Amino acid sequence: MCADPVLDQLVQWANKQELVRAVILTSSRAIPHATLDLFSDYDVLLILRSIQPYYVDRSWLEVFGPVLAVYRDPLIDERGQKRSAYVVQYETGLKIDFNLWPVELLEQVTANERLPPEFDAGYKILVDKDHLTTTLTAPTYAAYIPAPPTETRFMELIEGFFLDTTYVAKFLWRDDMMAAKHILDHSLKQEHLRPMLEWHTEIDHQWKLKPGPYGRRLKQHVRPELWAELESTYCGTGIAENWEALFRTISLMRRVATEVGQHLGYAYPQALDQRVMAYLSRVKQQTRAPLDGNFGLG
Repeated sequence: MCADPVLDQLVQWANKQELVRAVILTSSRAIPHATLDLFSDYDVLLILRSIQPYYVDRSWLEVFGPVLAVYRDPLIDERGQKRSAYVVQYETGLKIDFNLWPVELLEQVTANERLPPEFDAGYKILVDKDHLTTTLTAPTYAAYIPAPPTETRFMELIEGFFLDTTYVAKFLWRDDMMAAKHILDHSLKQEHLRPMLEWHTEIDHQWKLKPGPYGRRLKQHVRPELWAELESTYCGTGIAENWEALFRTISLMRRVATEVGQHLGYAYPQALDQRVMAYLSRVKQQTRAPLDGNFGLG
């Protein structure tokens, strides 16, 4: 029996299922001393003689409680085998991600000395009826820790960031708030600023942290003054306040990228920054007049 009642129930259920040959727990609940809370997911690999019955008929999901919402992956080809997954949110608050793997796919993993990242990040064997996992290498728990970026990657991230600032400016000038907020809060912050902040925290922690998706847990590791500056970049729907949020976002990116670049020996593209800032200022000051050319950009 397991100390965790959810895992206990899962093991009991799996032992009664003829097609289920092994059950493997992965992700945070399989990592020693991981920080868990009430909403921490259970990431489970079901190793099956055939995934088709569990893929087609989803009634078995109700064994673990009343299902609130569910997403099913399409059948995905991996190493010549079909796999899928169910992401299940239960009404009780329990969330289980069931990955459906054929036995043959696990056999390919065990035949390889190098673990795939999802295993190397941490795993626990809950059920193994046929000794399928006996040759699995022990996890290093180092998967998903980022490596320092190359100079090319560093520069591409900054260049992409500054390109997207021009979209925010254009949409704010047009009073197209939904589009402006998408670029400002998703593209600029999630796709460009967040990786830069993660590199910054990795430098502070000797490249030993595993970033969470969407910036999850970033607040725990980033310097407090940088977090406060990041919080100041989020605002409501006013045009003026979003212009200010845009410029604060740029200021934060400039500060963080400069420090990351200095540590890695990469020069921050100051000339690009200055040209784009001048362009954004001209867009902000441009009156909403009929189309008459390029508003003095030359």
